[in-house]
Amino acid sequence: MIIHANQTFKKSVICLALSSTFTVNSSVLAEEAVSKEYGIERIEVTGSRRASTVQETPINITALDADVMKDQNITQLSDVARWVPGLTIQDQGGLENSPIIVRGLNTNSSGPDSDGETVATYIGEIPLFVDMKIIDVERVEVLIGPQGTLYGAGTLGGAIRYLPNKPVLDETSGSIYGDVFNLAHSDDVGSEVGFVFNTPLIDNTLGLRIAFNYLDEPGYVDYAYTVKEGGVSLPDPDWSDSAAVGQNIKRVDDANSEQATTARIMLRWQPNDIIDTTLSYFYQQQDIGGRSIVHANSLNSSNPLSTIVGDYDSAYRYLESAEHENSLISLEVTVDLGFAELTSATGFSKSELNTKRDQTDLLIALALGYEEFPAFSAFTRDDSETETITQEIRLVSTNDSVVSWIAGAFYNKFENKNTSKEFTPYLDQYAVDNWGGSQLRPDALEYIGVYESEITESALFGELSYQATEQLSFTLGARFYQYDVKSVSAADTPLYYTVFEGAGADEIILDFEKISADDDGNLFKFNMSYQFNDDVLAYATVSEGVRIGGSNGIVPCTAEEIASDQQALCALPHEVLYTADTTTNYELGFKSTWFVNQLHFNAALFLVKWDDAQIDGATVKGEQSFTSNAGSAESKGIEISSRAMLSESLIAYATYAYTHAKLTDDAPYLFGVPDDLNDTSFDAYDGDRLPGSPEQQVSFGLTYSTEILDDKLLDVNYGLTYQSDIYSKVGLRDYGEKIPGYALSNISARVSGDEWSVTLYVDNMFDKYAYTSVRENYGYITSGVTTGADIQRKYGHYLITPRKIGLRFDYMFDM
Repeated sequence: MIIHANQTFKKSVICLALSSTFTVNSSVLAEEAVSKEYGIERIEVTGSRRASTVQETPINITALDADVMKDQNITQLSDVARWVPGLTIQDQGGLENSPIIVRGLNTNSSGPDSDGETVATYIGEIPLFVDMKIIDVERVEVLIGPQGTLYGAGTLGGAIRYLPNKPVLDETSGSIYGDVFNLAHSDDVGSEVGFVFNTPLIDNTLGLRIAFNYLDEPGYVDYAYTVKEGGVSLPDPDWSDSAAVGQNIKRVDDANSEQATTARIMLRWQPNDIIDTTLSYFYQQQDIGGRSIVHANSLNSSNPLSTIVGDYDSAYRYLESAEHENSLISLEVTVDLGFAELTSATGFSKSELNTKRDQTDLLIALALGYEEFPAFSAFTRDDSETETITQEIRLVSTNDSVVSWIAGAFYNKFENKNTSKEFTPYLDQYAVDNWGGSQLRPDALEYIGVYESEITESALFGELSYQATEQLSFTLGARFYQYDVKSVSAADTPLYYTVFEGAGADEIILDFEKISADDDGNLFKFNMSYQFNDDVLAYATVSEGVRIGGSNGIVPCTAEEIASDQQALCALPHEVLYTADTTTNYELGFKSTWFVNQLHFNAALFLVKWDDAQIDGATVKGEQSFTSNAGSAESKGIEISSRAMLSESLIAYATYAYTHAKLTDDAPYLFGVPDDLNDTSFDAYDGDRLPGSPEQQVSFGLTYSTEILDDKLLDVNYGLTYQSDIYSKVGLRDYGEKIPGYALSNISARVSGDEWSVTLYVDNMFDKYAYTSVRENYGYITSGVTTGADIQRKYGHYLITPRKIGLRFDYMFDM
């Protein structure tokens, strides 16, 4: 059989790209092979704000194109991370944005309250922190290492850019697709449908592009022990009595389902060769049935539930569901001025997140006697609304001089409002009957907290590059930033005041406190690169990143509240504000191509210094979440990638990353302030390993392509990804645990014609059961550590998605 090299490689590299020409630390996952003699054409990237290729750009950047993502069934950011050395996503399902960690830069415990914003995500030119479903995307670029000069605050570890396909002005085309799949341990069948449509409205001048996707993903975690009616049903009946269980408990199978609608509309106007304008609207709506948390091996041994809870069972008393809506309107304009290209990017985004949480265990842990009420259970409704305005203007020189430059200005205004309402059904009646309460509180509102903030960030930035010789070049970059934070917050415990203090039955008193903070600073970057020949490039980089500080939005404690032993909802002086944290990255790397472009080998060595690291914690008074600053930490390691074309039909690729991240200073009171200040159990120490990411990551892939049935193409793709163990707490202290590492295998077979393709795929082929992260810690189930430890269910583990078998059909058309 004769195999046409250009066609074969066009299809097969789609899968193989998952490690290809890595920019030193990253897998250059996205280069299409089109040369008739095994050559791999490099994909264009713009992460440096200039059009270049991955191999020619002396920074750490990974690019995955649409074909790569289709063949590897990459549909979300957690899938991307498996193929990018140094990037970790703690996949926690769709209920919240999963923490993104680059090179181990993380101090927080695993779980939904962790702060993962050491990496900024962009849709086009606009920063937007959203786990976007990847539809109709030209490519995803991952920049590893601090990107503070060109991308600004929030890029301590790096930046991730989703680059949508823009309207094509001279053709009417599109595609439709459908996917049917089954998840192991689920009773339902999942599906996904979507389409892309492109058409010129005015030929060669005005074009329209529409992309739509609907995902119906079944759950695989059963909420097997929810109460039928809060405050009436016993959350812990006699589990050996089936009648008692049936009277009080209901089971919700496959609860962690997700229905997501994602859409994008783009209008592009290009009246001439000078002006190019794109107006975009992005929308995503997600309905999440429950968290992907299970309680197998996560309950106190004295709890009868511990012997009957299954591997895929959640023991929460209430469904922890969510509705999440995101939208973005953006306008991107580029103008060729001759000497430079002017880019203006304007964005307005909105986000609404409504969640429900089982709050029973937190209240029991406060040791205020809630557990005395046999039917006690509590839940919280959190409502968050955010609005963001972004404007960036930059000039990028376009002349052929040995000196080139970038200059720009950035403005961002972020406003949010959070309301948290905690309900304890029928606790008022129990308090009146047993604790001397005087009246009922019909709405059962035990706590309400309101927090509003406005963060304004502005910056001037630029880079200056000098081509000293044909081989040697230097780049200096700087960013000068300033930010202001204004916030107001208030909290009340209405049920207590109604039941015991004579307040009105629906009265709420919110005494708002205003808090403000501001700061300014500068960031620098130095890059030197040397092109030994056409195939070998080496570079050295020193770059800085920053994440702004601010207010925790918690009412400061009064002197009386500080002195009192009674519980209060307030912040001690050191819990009110937190400062900016910064990183400095030192990196040496090279990119190389061998044997007439049939072998790529790339590597990078790095050292990242992290100062004043922001950490999550809980206030002493009321255990409210807050952010503070620890001491210093560092991360160092190596990242390697290689790819080989073994024959016209077979391609192999592999990546490896080693990351050692640790504290470099003692961190007293990292896990809270003890009653006895001589108690060191709340401290962490110099040398303690940081949590949340593995020390070792490996990926390996094979792609085999051949012609079948005379003119059809068969692509068989196999991928293996592995990560070593993860710590849930710094140094395994404060009841931290080591989350075991795991390996996943994916395989797919795709048959394609000129206009269609059919793909059979299996993800997590061997149905591996493994944890991605942990919620809270096992201290919550250890007898004597907290009140009611034998009945608590706060501690649990997030699961990886079980085996997924699917069949996908794609049809492309031109008109």
